[in-house]
Amino acid sequence: MKLPKTTLEQWATLIAVHEEQSFAAAAERLNKSQSSISYNIKRLNESLPVAVITLKGRKAELTEQGKVLLRKAYCLLDTANDIETSAHYLSAGWEAELTVAVDALIFVPEVLNKLASFSNQYPQTRLRILETTLSATDEALFEKKAQLAYVARIPQGFMGTPIGSAKKLIVAHPKHAIFAKQQVLTENELRQYRQIVVRDSGIKRNQDAGWLGAEQRWTVSSFSSLIDAVKNQVGFASIPERFIRQELESGELKQVPLQLDNTQVLTLYLVLAEGENAGPAAKALYQHLKALPLS
Repeated sequence: MKLPKTTLEQWATLIAVHEEQSFAAAAERLNKSQSSISYNIKRLNESLPVAVITLKGRKAELTEQGKVLLRKAYCLLDTANDIETSAHYLSAGWEAELTVAVDALIFVPEVLNKLASFSNQYPQTRLRILETTLSATDEALFEKKAQLAYVARIPQGFMGTPIGSAKKLIVAHPKHAIFAKQQVLTENELRQYRQIVVRDSGIKRNQDAGWLGAEQRWTVSSFSSLIDAVKNQVGFASIPERFIRQELESGELKQVPLQLDNTQVLTLYLVLAEGENAGPAAKALYQHLKALPLS
């Protein structure tokens, strides 16, 4: 690797001179002598094929080329500071990567926004999102594949913090035969129609969720596919209302009227896998997410 001819100190000096508009003020800001500031700027100009700064009387001004390079200098110093910050966190046992398991019942775009705000604050920690369904969420915790998890049911042996709720509605396309008689259905009448469900993505355990009484049943691998199937009149399904809010408002999907209301309201939880034994980054992310409930 080729070593640069310039130094971080020289670029930091350039930034200070630019912002203070004089060598004397830059020297005071950096706690250096004015001669040291002059020397760094001189060496920077000599090391580059173009001059970055000129003096007009007592005023220091960037050249046109210097203005372009100044933007890169800010990035350079930010990167150097990030490296030092990362070293500080790593020395304190701060994790370089965290995995967050997100159960399929959780509206992922909302979670991504909350994780992004954490990353903006702690960019030195990489985040991995593990999308899971039913028992796969449990496995991610049991097998230590995830340090945190958004769940709709707390696995045995763990503790969770309520973070929101998910309302599941039984819906179908308005033109589906389920609405043909325009009547409130009994559970037995509902069984006559095809139900679409999401497959358990776990390997070691198989769980079922919700009402599974239909004699005909299709199984798909995600809620995205499930919603597409229902929108294409393949069958009915129980879907979190948050996932289909737009389709319900536009009339593209419609709630199935039942004699016994089959609406489910599930409490959603945030689980910190290791609890008090979790690492500092995992604890910081847990506290960050706990303060941002799901809508």
